[in-house]
Amino acid sequence: MTDVTLAVVAGTTATAAIDGISAAGADPELREHTPSADLEIVADGRPAPDSAVPVSPSGCPTPAVVTRAVRELVGFEFVGIDAGLAVPTAPTGAPVLDAGAAPGGDVRDPEPVPDAAAIFERARGMVPAAVEGRSDAPDGGDIDADDRDLLVAETIPGGTTTALGVLTALGERPAVSSSLPANPLRTKRAVVEEGLAAGGLAAGDAAGDPLDALRLMGDPVLAAAAGLVVGAVERGVPVTLAGGTQLAAVAALARHAGVERRLPLATTSFVADDPSADVSALADDLGLTLAATDPAFGESDHSAMAAYARGEAKEGVGMGGALALSERAGVPAGDVRDRVAALTDRLLAEREAGGATGGAPR
Repeated sequence: MTDVTLAVVAGTTATAAIDGISAAGADPELREHTPSADLEIVADGRPAPDSAVPVSPSGCPTPAVVTRAVRELVGFEFVGIDAGLAVPTAPTGAPVLDAGAAPGGDVRDPEPVPDAAAIFERARGMVPAAVEGRSDAPDGGDIDADDRDLLVAETIPGGTTTALGVLTALGERPAVSSSLPANPLRTKRAVVEEGLAAGGLAAGDAAGDPLDALRLMGDPVLAAAAGLVVGAVERGVPVTLAGGTQLAAVAALARHAGVERRLPLATTSFVADDPSADVSALADDLGLTLAATDPAFGESDHSAMAAYARGEAKEGVGMGGALALSERAGVPAGDVRDRVAALTDRLLAEREAGGATGGAPR
């Protein structure tokens, strides 16, 4: 499926270090490796030798495994975008474009993303490189590929909390999902309230000013993803938001930046079935066409898919968008499950042989 490019925007935020926010494990060092390893897994089928395989204590692998499995079955193009990675990444199977972002600060800081405007504009101009999967495509250059769709996804631990901060600052529905089976919304809302106070904001104060919402309540991945979406719309490139409530927050930023086109949001049934996320109502608010793909992981007795089925790692790294592509290509869900199981088993065997301890997804 070479008419589709998946762009995964990857970065880190100090917000992920807040207790109870993320399922990214207890080790901050491993948590910082997760977005880099996600890019490497989708690009190369395995993380780099110095990266741990992101796996939770319960055995749930990163959603990157699902996205990679579908890529092997369907064959879509892939590009990574460095938007504040704490650990460098250099996969061999795909280019990584640089949004020029530093890791994000704690959302409770007065200004967690001081360079939000610069990140947004840099990503806005890199659409040709992202669509063509080429690091040498000039900013502002022509797009040679005809009828190529761009899927925009993310990987950033703690990202649902910063997404909640941005939605709240914009005055949109404050609804987000979680990589944890039980969404810690009370904790997230308390963190967001602290962030609003630190930035001198009340809910809705940043309506119509998406760059302020990003600077004061966001993370660098949201800034880059929003710039990429706005740039794609400006160039007439078909763009799909490949993710859950974090990508809905990206859509909200695009709306507040003046984008009126109805955008598709491709997510998983795990997000759509999460009552705490309310993604259907959020999509309606933002004029998004919501599609949720059910991979029927509950039909498998494999430990990885059992973990997904009970609500861990519901989305991320383009999992929902990848599953939608597999459905569109007519790939049976059973084939996806078999490939996810095989890939997970291989990665875990390599991880055990290498002695890596691994971090948890997202």
